Amino acid sequence: MSIEIKVAAVEQLFSQLDVEISTFQEETKLHCNAGCGKCCTKLDIEASPLEFLPWAFHIFLNGDAEKILAELDIKTSTICHIYNPLTLLDKVNGRCSDYQYRGLICRLFGYGATKDKYGQLRLATCTIIKNEQAKTFANSTDLINKGLPVPVFTDYYMNLSQIDHYLGNIILPINKALKYAIEEVLQYYAYRPLPNGFKNIA
Repeated sequence: MSIEIKVAAVEQLFSQLDVEISTFQEETKLHCNAGCGKCCTKLDIEASPLEFLPWAFHIFLNGDAEKILAELDIKTSTICHIYNPLTLLDKVNGRCSDYQYRGLICRLFGYGATKDKYGQLRLATCTIIKNEQAKTFANSTDLINKGLPVPVFTDYYMNLSQIDHYLGNIILPINKALKYAIEEVLQYYAYRPLPNGFKNIA
């Protein structure tokens, strides 16, 4: 399967998830605080290279892949490379610099559920939402237990791995996953013609 087909498949999965999350938000009224990026500053976020393949393909087509790969090679911080804090010292406010191309973990957290040892669905969200929207969070949990559809982490990661079993099942610290995704794209096009419409990637 070509990189282009894999990217399209991942993006289609993400579009499906975005619709599910939007519907879930409408039903529950849960929401992230405007400008909050606290979850992105977590030091041990892990992801698969496949969920960042669309991002890697995007920066490749824009001629930035090798530059960003070099930045990742020397990066010492484990905070996601794509995340931009509001200021260098701000540990709460910020944004994703490539929001459209954020990974599966970024999309699911806050509005996705995991299953506990009893098979019950538990919403995986941040302490800010749990504390500041306590009543809404409790109501959302009740609605989930009564059958309200909610995106489930394991379901989406299983669907992701069906696109590419190998790339979808490698779980790495997020910056290593970003690096792996870039390397996958660069290696693929090292001896292949560029996608239609692209004569030169500088």
